[in-house]
Amino acid sequence: MSLDTPRREGSLEAPTRHPVAWKSTDFWDEEKLFAEMERVFDICHGCRRCFSLCNSFPLLFDAVDESDTGEVDGIGREVYWQVVDHCYLCDMCYMSKCPYVPPHEWNVDFPHLMLRAKAVRFRKDGASRRDRILTSTDAVGKLAGIPVVAEVVNAVNASSGGRKLLESVLGVHRDAPLPKYHSRSMRSRLKNQPTARAGEPVAGTQGRVALFATCYGNRNVPEVGEDLVKVFEHNGIPVKLVEKEQCCGMPKMELGDLEAVERSMEANIPALARAVDEGWDLVAPVPSCALMFKQELPLLFPEREDVKKVAAAMFDPFEYLALRHKGGKLKTEFAQPLGKVSYQVPCHLRVQNIGLKTRDILSLVPDTKVEAIERCSGHDGTYAVKKEFHETSIKIARPVVNKVKGAAPDHFVSDCPMAGDQIAHGLQDGTHAKHPMTLLRMAYGL
Repeated sequence: MSLDTPRREGSLEAPTRHPVAWKSTDFWDEEKLFAEMERVFDICHGCRRCFSLCNSFPLLFDAVDESDTGEVDGIGREVYWQVVDHCYLCDMCYMSKCPYVPPHEWNVDFPHLMLRAKAVRFRKDGASRRDRILTSTDAVGKLAGIPVVAEVVNAVNASSGGRKLLESVLGVHRDAPLPKYHSRSMRSRLKNQPTARAGEPVAGTQGRVALFATCYGNRNVPEVGEDLVKVFEHNGIPVKLVEKEQCCGMPKMELGDLEAVERSMEANIPALARAVDEGWDLVAPVPSCALMFKQELPLLFPEREDVKKVAAAMFDPFEYLALRHKGGKLKTEFAQPLGKVSYQVPCHLRVQNIGLKTRDILSLVPDTKVEAIERCSGHDGTYAVKKEFHETSIKIARPVVNKVKGAAPDHFVSDCPMAGDQIAHGLQDGTHAKHPMTLLRMAYGL
């Protein structure tokens, strides 16, 4: 099904999303939560279209099939929590599979039901030390970004002894790929970028961009920010950094810590809204972060006009370049071809329903063939590194790995650096994933 036409079988209407009523009393009522899970699980059991997505669905269906009744009423609540644990809120079931999402009267929103369950459990039981650490991306990045500390952390993460220690102490799987930390962050590398030049508005863009570096982009892949600035400036698009930022809140949302999400929102939205008021468009180089501002925060805080303003001004980088191209303002003179490119489309980009803009822009380069692989990497930020979920994540990623192996491309790319690393790790042939913006910079010869 085309991502540009997100219609459902039997319906001519696009799916709609209701706000998450997490401030209401009923949201936190555990018995009402389980009643709603039973209702939705029963619908899912009768449909089963999502069996090939994450592990939540086959786990649920197998439990039902093996129960005494062969129905949802035959499984225990421990199975419900296992289903919750395996959902990493990718949103693919909602956006691409389920025929019963709103406006259908059955009103199925599986990801936000799982979010509710995670939130109820977090408020009741808290989280493990490992999960608190893994989702505290700003604190970990700030500590690991200290020059001497960064060297030690990277050395530990690259050694078999260090990985065994991490597995025994924190439950981080010894074979899961872990990111490197850089003492020279994206923000430090780009702090002197020009801010005064006017942009040229076209096709719904102002022609100048305030960059939300993201915590992962800032400390783990700062080179992506440098590539983005080079490409955008080459196309006459001035770029500045957002004046201040912290984690978008996605890791804490996946944990169910909605109060922490609210704190991140209160820290980020005022600075982003000011940039919009000053005539800047917003771009985030990591799909999950762009999605957080485009979709999740408006649904969590529907009463906030500043949140809506930021959502309307937030773009994926290649979505932005595609709009500039539509308006005749993208340079298409390239210095070198890219050859054969295997491109994994991250779930959090697919559910933005903007189409395959990364593929489209890279395909402008002469003598370049881009194969888009619309399958999940199984990473989800923290899911793939956890000891108890890593093997399942590898299984989810296997179809993508096999596609890339079969293609034998000149380059393998993903808009999500974590997804790219997961798939490259599965290839086991020394392949390193690149960001598509890095390839575009190469093609321009910058």
